[in-house]
Amino acid sequence: MQFRPLHDRVVLRRIEGEEKTKGGIIIPDTVKEKPQEGEVVAVGPGARDEAGKINPLDVKAGDRVLFGKWSGTEVKIDGQDLLIMKESDILGVVA
Repeated sequence: MQFRPLHDRVVLRRIEGEEKTKGGIIIPDTVKEKPQEGEVVAVGPGARDEAGKINPLDVKAGDRVLFGKWSGTEVKIDGQDLLIMKESDILGVVA
């Protein structure tokens, strides 16, 4: 991928949810919600503070993260559906 986010932006790939419930019921595509979990693909260098110093981001490429339902901007790069959002929109890292 030839895309590098700027400042405190993060590029994510959504991790698709389960096709079935625990009871074995298949969930149709029309009812499925968009997953709120993703994998970090790329990160920017960080945001600048008031003194002009760059503060690095807490997430790195490869991290699995949770984010808000309406967070980010959906883009298509190299045929992949990705999300671009600020680091502050990420709720946490899944260990």
